[in-house]
Amino acid sequence: MSRTRSRIIGLATVGVAVAALLAPNATVDAQTAPSDTMTVQILGLNDFHGNIEPPAGSSGRIGTTTAGGAEYLATHLRRLKEQNSRTLIVHAGDLIGASPLLSAIFKDEPTVEIMRMIGLDVLGVGNHEFDKGIVELKRIAGGGCHPVEGCFEGTYAGTTFPVLAANVVEETTGNSVLPSWDIRVVDGVRIGFIGVTLESTPTIVAPAGVKGLKFLPEAAAINSTAKLLKESYGVTAIVALIHEGVTPADGDPNGCNGITGPIVDIVKKTTADVDAFVTGHTHQAYICTINGKPVTSAASFGRLITKLDMTINRASGKVVATTARNVIVTRDVTPAADVSSYINRLKVRTAPKTSRVIGKITGDIVRANNPAGESALGNLLVDSQLTATAGDGKAVIAMMNPGGIRTDLVASQISGGEGVGDVTFGESFSVQPFGNNLVTLTMTGADITEVLEQQFDN
Repeated sequence: MSRTRSRIIGLATVGVAVAALLAPNATVDAQTAPSDTMTVQILGLNDFHGNIEPPAGSSGRIGTTTAGGAEYLATHLRRLKEQNSRTLIVHAGDLIGASPLLSAIFKDEPTVEIMRMIGLDVLGVGNHEFDKGIVELKRIAGGGCHPVEGCFEGTYAGTTFPVLAANVVEETTGNSVLPSWDIRVVDGVRIGFIGVTLESTPTIVAPAGVKGLKFLPEAAAINSTAKLLKESYGVTAIVALIHEGVTPADGDPNGCNGITGPIVDIVKKTTADVDAFVTGHTHQAYICTINGKPVTSAASFGRLITKLDMTINRASGKVVATTARNVIVTRDVTPAADVSSYINRLKVRTAPKTSRVIGKITGDIVRANNPAGESALGNLLVDSQLTATAGDGKAVIAMMNPGGIRTDLVASQISGGEGVGDVTFGESFSVQPFGNNLVTLTMTGADITEVLEQQFDN
């Protein structure tokens, strides 16, 4: 299998040729005296899904604390970075895709632009990065105007940060479609990053999005890439960015004892050369230890930041200790002015479409289950789907997955100057930002039972 090479970059080193960086960068942080060890701060994100504005309802909270919004995320990240200049910001997949309208209407280019402002260093792909296919993903990474809709605001520059996909190859050739790895040199120590998405991506992405691609087992791809990093580039500190995680039923913030699921098998099959796993996909918040290694996730939508501190021996370059905790992206801080200004500019441009009132509600309609085990918003959606397909299709029942409901309808939410209780097109779009098609088909009783039981098969 061909491995697409990525790059080696020294922290705080700009415009240096890759060849020059093959020798260790001997720069020492002036704020800290030399010692046998140093601490590198990895700030982890996952499943941002283009939520550049603060998410509404339960999607915008961690517990009872309102959280999220790119302008607040930027402030928190910058404050954490001020505490340790040896900081790298990483994201474990689904940065884009299934995004609210403010980002989606511009093909998620605003999310990338904001991540450049924030200082994202490395992105590992998730399943939603493939929603529009590999050609569009390469455009998002490499830059250039959309082939059909053209440029939205000048020529789009691309990510400027590497987009990693170690386990995604061309189906016919076995060649990698994106870089597999990235190396950052911090005070002479090389830290390697490997990005993988879940092997089952083709089962949850529209066939057109994964056409011509093959998704390899996650652990095998990590292991072969880690071997390359170690043997060819002398990397002794490695972080895996895995778009796979702990399911809601498994989550245990006190250590994830007894958890099951794909992520456990992946970590157990992964070489001991990998020192930490920044994960995602399930939108859960956890700090776990599996096989003695930290496994973290920062929920979703930019509501949390995982602060992963790795203590590294300067001489050997090996990680000797790790600590991790999740930090809430509260909205009680001063929003980052540059990000706020950019978002406001987008809102002015999109207001005629996003602020159009399409309906009215008298109270909140939320996706969370009530005590009876039903979702009010879920019921509303399937009732709407049934109504839409009960004519020529003669549908008699409608079903949808709860994970497809992304946020609540909140009566008091004012998105564009509308009245209380007014539902705008933008708010409605955020509930299900997928562009899904309604499908009618004939099912047996056994088929329906199988579908309903899938939710318990984790």
